[in-house]
Amino acid sequence: MNLARFPRIRLGHLPTPLEPMENLSKHLGGPNLWIKRDDCTGLSTGGNKTRKLEYLMADARAQGADTVITQGATQSNHARQTAAAAAKLGMECHILLEDRTGYTDPAYKNSANVMMDKLHGASVSRRPGGADMQAEMEALAADLRTKGKKPYVIPGGGSNPVGALGYVTAALELMNQANEIGLKIDHLVHATGSAGTQAGLVAGLVGLNSGINLLGIGVRAPKEKQEANVLALAQRTADHIGLPKDTVRAEHVKANCDYVGQGYGIPTQGMVEAVKLLAEKEGILLDPVYSGKGMAGLIDLIGKGHFKAGENVVFLHTGGAVGLFGYPDAFDLPADVN
Repeated sequence: MNLARFPRIRLGHLPTPLEPMENLSKHLGGPNLWIKRDDCTGLSTGGNKTRKLEYLMADARAQGADTVITQGATQSNHARQTAAAAAKLGMECHILLEDRTGYTDPAYKNSANVMMDKLHGASVSRRPGGADMQAEMEALAADLRTKGKKPYVIPGGGSNPVGALGYVTAALELMNQANEIGLKIDHLVHATGSAGTQAGLVAGLVGLNSGINLLGIGVRAPKEKQEANVLALAQRTADHIGLPKDTVRAEHVKANCDYVGQGYGIPTQGMVEAVKLLAEKEGILLDPVYSGKGMAGLIDLIGKGHFKAGENVVFLHTGGAVGLFGYPDAFDLPADVN
């Protein structure tokens, strides 16, 4: 795959580390656990969206845009990284935030990612849960055009074939790292939501004939819908990079959506336990919306014997730990000791 032919602006600290989680592996038993640290991409505390934005912002610049518009949930990691990328490139940024949880806690509504959106100079406006966010962005873009701006609309999560190129590139990066240290990766596990990360990984890993079993742990949609969304985008991405037709098929897309809980962005006990466990055993901070639920799923599946002893399982950390500050009451941490 010749990915160099696609416009790209380097925004991230890449390659991100691939590290063993020896303490967690010993604690849980079963497979050998590794972590791909895409929380270390560097842009505004890092996260997986930086990889997508390298291609999306390059496309925006190629089209002559001076403004970017995107959308997400209140505590959107994607919004934060988009605002940071726009600031770095001297572009105006407008963020539309959808209320998907109904939470009114001031920390949730105004701290963490929301605070950072504003620190990066983005304008922030709110929309009720269930709003047609794509239509809302298009309406804003139309209004900005009447004012002489040249807006570029980025879908939620940066999840289109251009953005998914970031995770085609990540698949190649991971394979190169594994080859350098002689690591045979049996499984790659990550949190899946807007579909772009998983779709890019599917296209990349299948295109490379990697033999790696990819599993997305859903954080939002039911299994059937999630897998359909990922498959459709993975096929469009494969076509975009010139892979032969039918390279990506339904059997390449696997999502387990048993760990969503009551809904997107709503804490679960499994998430809380996973966040605490990684912090205590590996010194790694997960986030409450994506990687925390993804790790909760991985831990539970290990307990159920889904992975064999001795297999090498890599967890892709998609970042977002800053979101912890939007959920101050979720973790029931002990009081200070005098």
